Amino acid sequence: MSSITEKTLEVDRMEQIINVFGSFDENIRIIEDKFDVKVLNRGTELKIIGEENKANNAEKVLKGLLNLSARGESINEQNVRYIISLVDEGHEDKINSLGEDCICLTSRGKPIKTKTLGQKKYIDAIKKNVVVFGVGPAGTGKTYLAVAMAVTAFRNKEVNRIILTRPAVEAGEKLGFLPGDLQNKVDPYLRPLYDALYDMLGVETYQKYLERGMIEVAPLAYMRGRTLDDSFIILDEAQNTTPEQMKMFLTRIGFGSKAIITGDVTQVDLPRGKRSGLKEAIKVLKNIEGIEFSYLTDRDVVRHPLVQRIIKAYDKYDEEMENRER
Repeated sequence: MSSITEKTLEVDRMEQIINVFGSFDENIRIIEDKFDVKVLNRGTELKIIGEENKANNAEKVLKGLLNLSARGESINEQNVRYIISLVDEGHEDKINSLGEDCICLTSRGKPIKTKTLGQKKYIDAIKKNVVVFGVGPAGTGKTYLAVAMAVTAFRNKEVNRIILTRPAVEAGEKLGFLPGDLQNKVDPYLRPLYDALYDMLGVETYQKYLERGMIEVAPLAYMRGRTLDDSFIILDEAQNTTPEQMKMFLTRIGFGSKAIITGDVTQVDLPRGKRSGLKEAIKVLKNIEGIEFSYLTDRDVVRHPLVQRIIKAYDKYDEEMENRER
């Protein structure tokens, strides 16, 4: 058995310690339970008591969290568990790259930053390529980060327009039963895109750009027959496109444009027997220059940690069902 050791961390500001400890010390309890150590607060000092190896790892996690806190990040359970996983894998050297770059500011001045290494790779891919496929489960920030990059490009005058689109596929519900005209019927499908734009631009600014035609949020069917130059185009929920729709969308891209396609191949709502355009594109376009596929996993989920556990449970169930069918 390793000998018991005591580690001491000096902290610049008390606010950092409060942030890292979390409400009712919930963040610290996660670290204590994981590494079987005791973390004590003595003014602007943190003391870690436990077996040497475990205390060393707890110290690495705490240093990473304190660095994030020093950059103005709010520490929550997701941050804590993600940094613990990096330390477990021996990747503590990559912790400092988290939250390094500010992608853009929301209308309230809040910085939008990457929270995982997967998200950082995704953003780097968008910066370097004309077409990027962001593929991964719900809650990984695929759409939100893509919209943030679109707003940044628009504000920097790199593009003249932002175009956001989605296939209006009925996920167990019928469009015809919804009240109103066609726009009213498809608006619920586009709501997540509106929400992201409202958050980053504010409602008034969004409405102003919408009226001027600088921002367009529309169903995928509206893209047919157009060539989109100098635009930042985002196709969301791409798993619900047919192969024909995907090809139609990709061939709309004009000069000076960038296209981001996001989707989750495990959540296809197409009628039985219809192939997913996203699944096919992954096979067809994997070696095309200028196109990059960025894969996010349950580890990149930045919603409530329960979402991560739900995704894992469904993945496990799907795998078991596939094995039975074989």
